[in-house]
Amino acid sequence: MDYDFFDVLKLIGALGLFIFGMKVMSEGIQRVAGSKLRHILGAMTSNRVKGVFTGFSTTAIIQSSSATTVMVVSFVNAGLLKLREAIGVIMGANIGTTVTAWLIAIFAFGKFKIAAIALPIIAIAFPMLFVKRENFKNIAEVLIGFAILFMGLEALKDSVPDLQGNADALAFLSNWTNLGIGTTIIFVIVGTFITLIVQSSSAAMALTLTLLSKDIITLDIAAAMVLGENIGTTITANLAAMIANVHAKRAARAHLIFNVFGVIWMIIVFKPFLEVIEYIYGPFQTWVTSINPNLGKGESELMLSLFHTSFNIINTLLLVWFVDFIAKTVIKLVPSKGGEDDEFSLEYIGGGVMGTPELSLLEAYKEVSKFGQIAARMNGLVNRLLESTDPKKRQKLVEKVGKYEEITDNFEIEIANYLTELSKEEMSPSTSARVRGLLSITDDLEKIGDLYYQITMNLENKNNKKVYFVPRQRESLKEMFGFVEEALEVMLKNLDTPSSQVNIAEAEAAEDKINMFRNELRSRHLKDVEKSKYSVPSGMVYNDVFIALEKIGDHIFAVSEGIIGRI
Repeated sequence: MDYDFFDVLKLIGALGLFIFGMKVMSEGIQRVAGSKLRHILGAMTSNRVKGVFTGFSTTAIIQSSSATTVMVVSFVNAGLLKLREAIGVIMGANIGTTVTAWLIAIFAFGKFKIAAIALPIIAIAFPMLFVKRENFKNIAEVLIGFAILFMGLEALKDSVPDLQGNADALAFLSNWTNLGIGTTIIFVIVGTFITLIVQSSSAAMALTLTLLSKDIITLDIAAAMVLGENIGTTITANLAAMIANVHAKRAARAHLIFNVFGVIWMIIVFKPFLEVIEYIYGPFQTWVTSINPNLGKGESELMLSLFHTSFNIINTLLLVWFVDFIAKTVIKLVPSKGGEDDEFSLEYIGGGVMGTPELSLLEAYKEVSKFGQIAARMNGLVNRLLESTDPKKRQKLVEKVGKYEEITDNFEIEIANYLTELSKEEMSPSTSARVRGLLSITDDLEKIGDLYYQITMNLENKNNKKVYFVPRQRESLKEMFGFVEEALEVMLKNLDTPSSQVNIAEAEAAEDKINMFRNELRSRHLKDVEKSKYSVPSGMVYNDVFIALEKIGDHIFAVSEGIIGRI
């Protein structure tokens, strides 16, 4: 059988069409139900069993274990999920990703083929792309992606040569099929490399099912390749995590350990396990046939899907009891750099823009929340500087405030660059509005850092010139710092709260306190200057400090306004 370069291009093109369809469908589903799925992930992981179920259901719905893992890492970064809870979700995602194989085996290799109605599906969905309602557009993307996926599968089946009965063409396989456990290991490696090349375990699974349906490979070889694909998808995640933060690296390593250990024990019991799968397939087929009576030639494909799911379920049941051990292992393998610099480096958006703007925005929100915490800490540092009389302690505090001010500058630049990059992606009007809100918030937080640095310089210059506050001034400023601290606490709470649940009235009340006290201090200050209760230089610095603190209060309130989109 002749198979030329053009045929190879057709095969690669068919695989590309499948991957594109999978991407469009997955991203559409994430847009339709993204916020709900993130809420489920955050709420249903209180124990390892719930975590496994959550990972399975989420991945089964959005048809992307990678997207599930990204959301999991986001929650680990944010402190909403502990690493051990995240590992449970990742285990569940491994089971959820096997749903793809069932869809392909049932609907792509029987007499009834979804590819036959793919164009009508696109015909129905295409007009929905021009509807103004955002949800209709997202549903249209899901349907179009689903249709393209099965068109790609049909093209893939047509592009793979039918070598059934052609002994010469398959002769090279005979060199590798009689090596016992060595055969299994070889094709595990083959499956791993295929997944690394196509960068999609679903696409690798589709290719494996196609080769099996053409009798190019046997069930045992296909099963070994599936094991390799399980490893391949984790290597892809680990390569991506090389430029990401410590949390992403740990989650990726945990995924790798989980899958590699599973493949090792499966290789040991490979032959008996396959025999069990073949034994239980008989009664199982009755249930599958009830779903699609026109399965036709699909027995091997369904047995492979059964093997894939059974392996991942059993592997999860075995290792779910060792979640704590896996978590401790990956923490040792990927230690935090430690130190204050690590604490104040970008964590959540270190790995670049995520798969969809919605997921990327979640990362950005967590980074902005951390930005807010850094700006808020400056209030305590400057307050301590107001009270400190020890020259060495004062010098350390001044240096620390200066360092924090530089950090706020860098954070604003990095987050703004990230959001600008994100703005180039196609996004909904509501997502676009949230991006503008975050840009406004980062600007306000940076200005807070600048104002605290300005206050620090004023206090230091006052001290160097031997100008001192009287107790009345000092106590008034301490009270003002206290009101600002209350406003900062409200701001930080709002940064960690969904925009629909932000209590803007509480933020407004905190700002009103600051404004009213500023007015009181200004009136009192003018009377004290008139009565010469303190020196003019002291009064000038005092006035500058409480005015700057009131401006900080304005920016603090503006952050809460930015969260609810009032910009």
